[in-house]
Amino acid sequence: MIQQPRSLVLAVRLLLGLVALGAVVTVLTAVERDALIRAWSVGHPSDSSIQAPAFVPVAIVLYVVYAGLMLVLLPFLRGGYNWARWAQFSLVVIIVISTLAALRTAPPTLFVVCSIASLPLNAAILYLLVHRDTHAFMRDEQEPAQV
Repeated sequence: MIQQPRSLVLAVRLLLGLVALGAVVTVLTAVERDALIRAWSVGHPSDSSIQAPAFVPVAIVLYVVYAGLMLVLLPFLRGGYNWARWAQFSLVVIIVISTLAALRTAPPTLFVVCSIASLPLNAAILYLLVHRDTHAFMRDEQEPAQV
């Protein structure tokens, strides 16, 4: 079996760190629910018939789906499957876009701190996933399957 390159090992560790950070943000969403609702209500008049969104269930479902996908893809990534690398890359890009969109809504300070802390982590993951050593480790998609 071919040794995994350091870039891949680091990418996997950082992906696990991103999953852990996502868990922290999900717990913060439940704990700081009132602060999120107050931040949301700033742009909406108090006499409006629009109700505040249910942040907690959405955050939990979103976390379970993204964390589950990332964790399911990790063994394939470590096994050298190129499609898993691009799937992980895509997930991280979606997380970056979502994080930047969330920052535009002026969330409470704890969420801003977690969001800003995640951006360098995401950048490092993206870099490591396209690193030449990681690329060299990936299996060629055109290889015939061995029986």
